[in-house]
Amino acid sequence: MITGIIGKPNTGKSTFFNAVTLLNVPMANYPFTTIKPNFGVAYVRVECVCRVMGVTDNPVNSRCINGSRLIPVKIIDVAGLVKDASKGRGLGNKFLDDLRQADALIHVVDASGSTDEEGRPLDADSNNPIKDIEFVEREFDLWVYQILKRDWSQMIRSLEGHSEKFSSLLAERLSGLSIIESEIRESIEKARLQEDSPINWSDNDLLHFCTVLREVSKPTVIAANKADLPSSRNNIKELTNSNRLTIPCASEAELLLRRASEKGLIQYIPGDKSIPEYDKSKLSESQKRALSLVDEQVFRIYESTGVQDIINSVYLELLDGVVVYPVEDESKLSDKEGRILPDSYILKRGSTSKDLASRIHTDLGKTFLYAVDAKKKVRLSADYILQDSDIIKIVATGKRN
Repeated sequence: MITGIIGKPNTGKSTFFNAVTLLNVPMANYPFTTIKPNFGVAYVRVECVCRVMGVTDNPVNSRCINGSRLIPVKIIDVAGLVKDASKGRGLGNKFLDDLRQADALIHVVDASGSTDEEGRPLDADSNNPIKDIEFVEREFDLWVYQILKRDWSQMIRSLEGHSEKFSSLLAERLSGLSIIESEIRESIEKARLQEDSPINWSDNDLLHFCTVLREVSKPTVIAANKADLPSSRNNIKELTNSNRLTIPCASEAELLLRRASEKGLIQYIPGDKSIPEYDKSKLSESQKRALSLVDEQVFRIYESTGVQDIINSVYLELLDGVVVYPVEDESKLSDKEGRILPDSYILKRGSTSKDLASRIHTDLGKTFLYAVDAKKKVRLSADYILQDSDIIKIVATGKRN
């Protein structure tokens, strides 16, 4: 599962990306700082099962810090989108093409209202961030609309007498956008359109379908960035009331905390709900002032920077993920090297034990026999539905190549 970071220029997208990945992509107070897409790894934070099971773990594909398991996830930051990008303005459709593989979106907006539609600086609270959200959504919808409209008539004619194949044909047409047939069927139903008579769809019907398809196939959280600025307060209330999943965030504050932690100045785990204690003798006066401001303007108001909450929200809520811990020895909760709870994976809710086997290695999926619930010490079938925090052993006929 991959998440894309979107938004108009100069909303703090690159700062947000740096805060969750600790990469040093360019950040500046002007539009189009990001030209090429940036790929990185963020982390979902969950309570690790190590404490429940009373063991000391040795993570390999993830990290465990004081009982918090940090599980790596893929994330991509794309160039800022300007109005009429679908017509070629700014970086045009290149922005949208870079999002093809995204399963969910984080839409970073300037909650302070201090940038116009092009990303140019304004006085605080001069711009309504809801309008920014609407135009970005509109450009995305128009992009998908253009993809479908390009050969719509030809596609409809090819369905004469075979209207039942409409959804599968659309899925084939949109497969490069990580959109599957079940999402297309759901979108047709939610848009209240007739799947058996697409020849009767008007242009407005098709555009409405593209809007619903975005909502279904690319679920989105609004990252109300710059929440620490006074002008953001009322805008965040308005965003929250706009029937969109909205989480206030202060990505600059998160980046400050993570870099201070990386340097050993403080002990901070992304998602902590308070400023960590620190040795004042290690910090300069300016560093102490910066931490004090973060405490006053972020933690005392929002209880966190919001950045980790957004990452967790995407993978555990929007994408409906569950965390599962595969092991090779169900009695010791270890792999063959003796490492305790070495791995953790996020799978979509409804995934089976056989899905987990295939996720670990394709050979395990092909030669799957059964699984074992390491907590309950019971055998599980291939169609067992995985539950959050399951510890699972996979038994197969062959070894992985």
